[in-house]
Amino acid sequence: MESTYGLKIGGVPEHFNLPWRLAIEEGKFRELGINLHWSDMTGGTGQMIKGLKTGTLDVAVLLTEGITKAILEGLDAKILEVYVTTPLRWGIHVPYHSDITSVDQIEGQTFAISREGSGSHLMAYVKADQEGWDISQLKFNVIGDIYGGLWALENNEAQAFLWEKYTTYPFTEQGKCRYIDEVITPWPCFVIAVRSEIMEKYADELKSMCRIVTERAKEMKKNKQMADIISWRYNLRRGQVKNWLIETDWNYDGIEYPLAFEKAVSYLLRLKLITIEQAENWRGKLFV
Repeated sequence: MESTYGLKIGGVPEHFNLPWRLAIEEGKFRELGINLHWSDMTGGTGQMIKGLKTGTLDVAVLLTEGITKAILEGLDAKILEVYVTTPLRWGIHVPYHSDITSVDQIEGQTFAISREGSGSHLMAYVKADQEGWDISQLKFNVIGDIYGGLWALENNEAQAFLWEKYTTYPFTEQGKCRYIDEVITPWPCFVIAVRSEIMEKYADELKSMCRIVTERAKEMKKNKQMADIISWRYNLRRGQVKNWLIETDWNYDGIEYPLAFEKAVSYLLRLKLITIEQAENWRGKLFV
């Protein structure tokens, strides 16, 4: 890779991306001549899709369903590989002082979402479908990030907010919101995507980049002190982190998961979030 060129990569500032942060801090990318500039994307997948579209990001670590939808709708990007192979556990959160105690009570209510096309947006559709609600009646309030979501709940600008449950756990302890249930993604949750132009120029470097981060994830998974490290770095309770580490696996061997994407495409199509035309030849559109 040209020494003057740096890859601009974005991901959520959450524990899932600690392998990236550690590899950057330890200089593992620089050793191979890869100049990686990481940006925390508090607005999640919707913000990263916008970054890939405008060129402010070259690479993004984002939710499977969000990037799948964006590429099939015309985003000029490709999926490099699955990053986290296990599903994401979305906590369903409601206002702390509300009378809502069960999922059926949020039917017809407003969902706070970070951005259009974000995971918090698409998973509201998934949950509505699972519950048998009329998805055409879903209502949303775009709030930017987790802090906007908490504000919307507190000020009754939304009555439900979906976000990764371990990230929001400290806020439930503080009385900022209440956790009532969860919805689990029906596919591996995070993938690594790249703008097509960058893929064409730096295919070998990108493969090396993926290998470095998955090797770092493998080391992290084996480290007996990792729960303490994550707890300290992300202000999470150690017991919660231990549960999360048990539940979470990265793509240690760079395996392809075509059935996962087939399932995601089928789901998006069934929920009318993409058209039949957009879903045609999905493999050719999603991958290099």
